[in-house]
Amino acid sequence: MKEKCVVVLSGGVDSATVTYWAKKQGYDIYAITFNYGQIASRETQAAQKIAQNLNVHIKVVDISPLKEVFGEVTSLCNPNIPMTSTFSDHIIVPFRNAIFLSIAVSYATSIGADKIFYGAHGSDETFYPDCRKEFYKALEKAARLGTDKQITIDAPFSGKPKTEIIKIGKKLNVPFELTWSCYFNNVKHCGKCESCVNRKQAFQEAKVLDPTAYEE
Repeated sequence: MKEKCVVVLSGGVDSATVTYWAKKQGYDIYAITFNYGQIASRETQAAQKIAQNLNVHIKVVDISPLKEVFGEVTSLCNPNIPMTSTFSDHIIVPFRNAIFLSIAVSYATSIGADKIFYGAHGSDETFYPDCRKEFYKALEKAARLGTDKQITIDAPFSGKPKTEIIKIGKKLNVPFELTWSCYFNNVKHCGKCESCVNRKQAFQEAKVLDPTAYEE
């Protein structure tokens, strides 16, 4: 039997590439995605499409009531806070990856998996503390203490820039056209928010054709 793993699949380029990477490694993948009250609900739709395309299990978890906890500080959940084209504190959902990974640990334990992967990478480590190796290895230690199992939490592309992930994704035939990065929920990517700007730049620097439809 194949070894089971849980992949946190947000629906974006990074997590999609991790999912395809895990498939290439021979894992039996159980993907998990979250409705956390984000404006861009198309994220979860994209995650489901990616999972379907790869023929893997996916669980959509509704934690949208948590928006009442952090919705006052993040533009990702609160339409009254302006989006920006560069990094700002307002695009951080406090401790988001810790919440996602904690639920992933519970899910992994329930299905008999001991590997959890997510899409943290080098380009985000400077700005997002919960994308850093020190963070997820500390959470791994807590998970082992809290479950009495040898849970492993890993980010396969830790330390690598987003440009490199695009190149890896191309080699793995990741359907980038199915992924969603925009912080808004329009038919097309806005092309202006911080996530869209990073996406555009990564494809350009990787010299990989960007199949994304942008508003501008």
